[in-house]
Amino acid sequence: MLNTADLPNDIEALKALLLARDELLLARDEQILGLEAQLNTRAAEIEHLKLMIAKLRRMQFGRKSEKLDRQIEQLELQLEDLQADEAEAERQMPEADRAPRRKSVRRPLPEHLPRDEKVYPPGANACPACGGGLRHLGEDVAEQLEYVPASLRVIRHVRPKLACSCCDAIVQAPAPSRPIERGIAGPGLLAHVLVAKFADHLPLYRQAVMYARDGVDLDRALLASWVGAASALLRPLVDAIRRHVLAGAKLHADDTPIPVLAPGNGKTKTARLWTYVRDDRPSGDTTPPAVWFAYTPDRKGIHPQTHLASYKGVLQADAYTGFNALYEDGTIQEAACWAHARRKFYDLHEARPSALTSEALGRIGELYAIEAKIRGKPPNERRQARQAKAKPLIDDLERWLRGMLEKLSRKSDTSAAILYALNLWPALARYCDDGLIEIDNSAAERALRGVAIGRRNYLFAGADTGGERAAAIYSLIGTAKLNGVDPEAWLRHVLAHIADHPVNRVDEFLPWHCAGQLAPA
Repeated sequence: MLNTADLPNDIEALKALLLARDELLLARDEQILGLEAQLNTRAAEIEHLKLMIAKLRRMQFGRKSEKLDRQIEQLELQLEDLQADEAEAERQMPEADRAPRRKSVRRPLPEHLPRDEKVYPPGANACPACGGGLRHLGEDVAEQLEYVPASLRVIRHVRPKLACSCCDAIVQAPAPSRPIERGIAGPGLLAHVLVAKFADHLPLYRQAVMYARDGVDLDRALLASWVGAASALLRPLVDAIRRHVLAGAKLHADDTPIPVLAPGNGKTKTARLWTYVRDDRPSGDTTPPAVWFAYTPDRKGIHPQTHLASYKGVLQADAYTGFNALYEDGTIQEAACWAHARRKFYDLHEARPSALTSEALGRIGELYAIEAKIRGKPPNERRQARQAKAKPLIDDLERWLRGMLEKLSRKSDTSAAILYALNLWPALARYCDDGLIEIDNSAAERALRGVAIGRRNYLFAGADTGGERAAAIYSLIGTAKLNGVDPEAWLRHVLAHIADHPVNRVDEFLPWHCAGQLAPA
């Protein structure tokens, strides 16, 4: 800003100065208007993209095509760019002209994170105003969240040799075992590679690039060999999880497609990853939950029939016909999924709202409201509440659906949604008679979400063996997560000890048995 002393005395010079200042102000105003227009346009685009992503996410799970996965990924990348552009445009505006930001409540940074303290002394030992002495008054503290890359380190296992002074004997401690015999990878590094690939969905070639940035050359072939060796070492633990899952009185089951490279021709085939979940916590049970994944090269019904050949109890699943043979002799009882039935009406309502779809969704919503109030209660209490409140609603819903069906063309989409529910009605209503059963199959669907995310990052397994290996590691990581255990810390502990552990005591490594022995990841 100019002071009066800086202004010229000449009238013509003052006029020229004013004209130049007006031109600068006009240019600034035009710049601000342009930036504001950009911000408004980008804000509208961001909201539009968020709505599209939310809509696609509602459609995403359970679809047979992977097109939605790719669409969502592309939209999310586009959204990230727009949000970065928005921040950049806002920073270009003069601070006084920026739109006021909404005040948000900032959450404190996590207490468990280590703190590095930097102290900034005033730089003076005496008062700059009067020269007097200074005393401590207090301090202002501001915390900033920073990222320090994880470090690789070399562990030197030193074993001194001692020679007897009286004879030729040499005394030395035995060499500690390694997860991979003669391998250079420690248990922590192996656990990190497994979790990065199967939980964080980072393909091995991307991990190799990341290690190279830290100056460590670990090519993809070496990382792949580690994954294979570690998977083989962990196989008995996966079998222990399978036994635990199949010992439950109720299972949740589902499957999802995974593209796999077919041998010989370089093309992909569609294989399946099956999930079986034991989780009775919603009915007040304290038995540890677990999930077991199984890979198959196709979706033939013989596969789940083989997986569950020795199982007895309730199977909560979708309407896949391959499960039907399991219900024939009565050793396995079918329980259907209200979320699948509801989704039929929801999709219709999203595309073409009607009074019928609105009422169907409202009636099913009443059933879920009852469940919310009894979640975590013991089975007997849940059964009593369902018999008193849910069963009358279900009986009335069945009568209403049958009445609506008589008024509709059997070829309509609405009739198809109604028939889907009515054809499964005994299995849909079974949860009212058994407090152990859930209203839907959400437990299995949740278990498969990580697989859906992984498909976006690496499009296919290299072979059937790769699919089997993925199923094994998904079982380990999924079970750890269900029990609130850090998968990387747990796998590091297991890989450090399992090679020397009796195989008939492998159950001791299940996450709920050794959670207290884990060091932070």
